[in-house]
Amino acid sequence: MARPSAHTPEVAAEICDRIAGGESLRRICEDEHLPSMSTVCLWVVDNREQFSEQYARARRAQGTLMADQIAEIADTGSGDTARDRLRVDTRKWYLSKVLPKLYGDKVEVEHSGTPEIVVRVID
Repeated sequence: MARPSAHTPEVAAEICDRIAGGESLRRICEDEHLPSMSTVCLWVVDNREQFSEQYARARRAQGTLMADQIAEIADTGSGDTARDRLRVDTRKWYLSKVLPKLYGDKVEVEHSGTPEIVVRVID
């Protein structure tokens, strides 16, 4: 059976609600009643009915949830320090890539001195 590809507000809302709740897009798109990952990615690029903004908000909400999970993992611990560290580091890495403006490393560029400008006239 072919997977649905038509954009509807209801399908878009379900996808974004589940992303905001912490599910991966891959797992969400495994459901037969939802479009494939490639279709959803095209919706983001094509901005079907402002889907890219809705999707971005869902990803930011997912980031907040993951940041909360990082604190919870660090505060409670499972007794398996290596696994806890892996869980925290994986979430930190993911957030730095998916939401670099919020969770990426801050890069500062400092310039000092006077720039030297050389002008050459060619005959």
